[in-house]
Amino acid sequence: MKKLAVPLLLSLVLLCGCARYYVVKLSNGTRVTAVGKPKLKGAHYEYKDASGKVQRVPEGRVTEIEPASMARKEESQFISTPGK
Repeated sequence: MKKLAVPLLLSLVLLCGCARYYVVKLSNGTRVTAVGKPKLKGAHYEYKDASGKVQRVPEGRVTEIEPASMARKEESQFISTPGK
């Protein structure tokens, strides 16, 4: 039984690490986080959101899809200055 437990636990740890998050950037500046890589089906990208629901976005609205580990945080284009 112990011989089976170690490989089983090791495979479980490896499989849990397979859930990848992707950032989908839309043409209006919105960033959406997808669980798993979005797939192009027809004229729409389909992906699962954080709650596990399947969402669809038209292909023309998507500007970029990248892994969350590679996505960098967008910085504001405006610089706030302290008031007088």
